[in-house]
Amino acid sequence: MSKITLEREKCIGCGSCAALCPKYFEMAEDGKSHIKDAEKKEIEELEVTKADCASSAAEACPAQCIHVS
Repeated sequence: MSKITLEREKCIGCGSCAALCPKYFEMAEDGKSHIKDAEKKEIEELEVTKADCASSAAEACPAQCIHVS
């Protein structure tokens, strides 16, 4: 199991995560990233079987607000 964490307060809304990993990320109405299937809050978390492209999204994030563990 892996956990994807998104610190929304740090997000600058560049959209790189949604472009690289639309399986897990989308842009919310407020212009910031959102983890699909996660509750919308300041720090979003989602447990997944396989992180897949989320690791690439975390590496590409200029705000470094995405973490995969």
